[in-house]
Amino acid sequence: MTAVPSTAPAVVAVCLKWTPSPFDGGPLGPDEGDDRFAGVSPADRAALELALQLSDAIGASVTAIAAGPSAADRVLRDAVAAGATRAVRLDMAAGSDSRDVAFELAQVVADACVVLCGDYSLDRGSGAVPAFVAHHRRCAQALGLVSVDVTASASSVAGAPDGELTIHAVRRLDGGRREVLAVPTPCVLSVEGSVASLRRAPLRRALAARSAPVEVIATPPAHHHGAPAIVTPYRPRARTMPAPAGEDVLGRLRALTDAGTSGGRGETVELAPREAAARIVDTLRGWGYLD
Repeated sequence: MTAVPSTAPAVVAVCLKWTPSPFDGGPLGPDEGDDRFAGVSPADRAALELALQLSDAIGASVTAIAAGPSAADRVLRDAVAAGATRAVRLDMAAGSDSRDVAFELAQVVADACVVLCGDYSLDRGSGAVPAFVAHHRRCAQALGLVSVDVTASASSVAGAPDGELTIHAVRRLDGGRREVLAVPTPCVLSVEGSVASLRRAPLRRALAARSAPVEVIATPPAHHHGAPAIVTPYRPRARTMPAPAGEDVLGRLRALTDAGTSGGRGETVELAPREAAARIVDTLRGWGYLD
């Protein structure tokens, strides 16, 4: 559990998944989507609103991050208009691998005490990026939250002797159940779209955000990840066995299937660790699993 020092300015980060338009323009336009239909999911907007509420409660700055081409600057400037203090765009192609996106996001949010994300996007909707970010940061994670109590979370700072921030949240479980969480910081949270409604930006901030600076970070083309593990049912190794004995086919089938015989009985042996290991090896060798 890592404490957030009260003397250091806290940073709350919100990761916004920019999704291009699903429409390709058809015969009346080029093979590019209409940016008017591009944007972020309701879950991402809820994450931004929670980040702003938490910022108001604990006096933290809000960093909005998105990965994508220059068209993603619009959603970042919308976040600045709503109240974000910093906008960062990772210059990556749309549809990049979630592992690559999460790795780059983790570098940007390394100093954030809380990282907020939506639990689904408008394209694939896998919700994998928040978990990957928490993995790279090696911090606590709480995914698929249906409620975050900002007031209780902010009061935890005043009540803790070291100024530690604890996030109080509720997560949905199977069977209509709920799980109440107290998440220590630093942490990564993903929320559903019903958690909060994004505030409307004032006209003055909306006009000023049109020219707000967006920090662009160049990223490498791709990272080399190991091949994903393939999980298959257990299959014992082949072993050499003598040919079945029997005068006819039926007799040999009985010998192969041990039909008509009683099952083997277990044997309990108490040995020292070294002797027990040797006994196991000898038994496996006798069964034909070891050469």
